Amino acid sequence: MSRTVHVPYTLEQDEDGAWCASASLRPGATAFGDGDTADEALADLREGLLLLIEEDGVPDEMTVTMDVA
Repeated sequence: MSRTVHVPYTLEQDEDGAWCASASLRPGATAFGDGDTADEALADLREGLLLLIEEDGVPDEMTVTMDVA
């Protein structure tokens, strides 16, 4: 089953030119990514987020179930 999960993230370039990304699924569950380019940092972040979701599942705060007529 495929699922789309939208996670806000930050992406910054440090003083040495490396890119750093981070995102929190919930307090205490944060993933980080880094790379030589913004795309590499985001790809690394995605891998970290997937590991968090595999370990803990999708947080309740991110899951909404609705009955739509």
